Amino acid sequence: MGGSQSEREDKVSLELNEEIIQSMEVGMAFRDYNGRISSMDFHKTSSYLVTASDDESIRLYDVATASCLKTINSKKYGVDLVCFTSHPTTVIYSSKNGWDESLRLLSLHDNKYLRYFKGHHDRVVSLSLCSRKECFISGSLDRTVLLWDQRAEKCQGLLRAQGRPATAYDEQGLVFAIAFGGCIRMFDARNYEKGPFDIFSVGGDTSDANVVKFSNDGRLMLLTTMDGHIHVLDSFRGTLLSTYNVKPVSSNSTLEASFSPEGMFVISGSGDGSVYSWSVRSGKEVASWMSTETEPPVIKWAPGSLMFVTGSSELSFWIPDLSKLGSYAGRK
Repeated sequence: MGGSQSEREDKVSLELNEEIIQSMEVGMAFRDYNGRISSMDFHKTSSYLVTASDDESIRLYDVATASCLKTINSKKYGVDLVCFTSHPTTVIYSSKNGWDESLRLLSLHDNKYLRYFKGHHDRVVSLSLCSRKECFISGSLDRTVLLWDQRAEKCQGLLRAQGRPATAYDEQGLVFAIAFGGCIRMFDARNYEKGPFDIFSVGGDTSDANVVKFSNDGRLMLLTTMDGHIHVLDSFRGTLLSTYNVKPVSSNSTLEASFSPEGMFVISGSGDGSVYSWSVRSGKEVASWMSTETEPPVIKWAPGSLMFVTGSSELSFWIPDLSKLGSYAGRK
């Protein structure tokens, strides 16, 4: 473990600040997609990234070597959302064909389905895996949130939502959140049957919830909504700390935002395809990058690294341009 830990510290030794964010630009892009990227996920402990695209492909990348290791086609079911399990080449994904809403556990290593999870009756719009146990949750337009164990085909629990649900586990896997109708409901993962232990309001924004996420340290949460609002809250007290505004998104798009690794910045897509970043401390916009796209990109910050990734009709890796940073120009 020693080696990888020090490498990781080296990577982040350039401490993320506004100047670094403002210098970020696309360092590399994969343009060989024949459709929009609908979802992507970083593996927590390896250097792998997985993407799902409207061209019905699931692709596995090694970020360390900037190479595509594997492309698997899911022609029969299509593919919409994709998440890594704890295993670096096993994923869970939702379909996009409109007739089979099962979730699938797929080994990318040998392209084998290990399990089907049947229970939803409409498109799955949210998928979140627990980092501690083999559990995951899925939210669907059928207005249910189902709780699953990766080892069993039948769901372990069902919670109803009055609207499109967004779901997320915290990093420890002790708590999960379900957002809909202008509120985030907080559940104890071990006692969810008792109902939410807290309900946080996001200031009257009742438009459809898109994504809900916790920061790595669990202290903050963000919620994005269809009206183009990104709300940042204190996840213990439920206080609304700030709301950022971008262009609204259409009902078949998803507005995604992501915390930087230490939770100091938020990056987000926008309904007009552009990308924005804000400082959580000041609540002010730090940077924006315009785009020729017209739909929000999916967007994820790479774990423990000075890089984020956007997925639209192409996959782009954004890194700091060190030549723009006066204070770092002398360093090698």
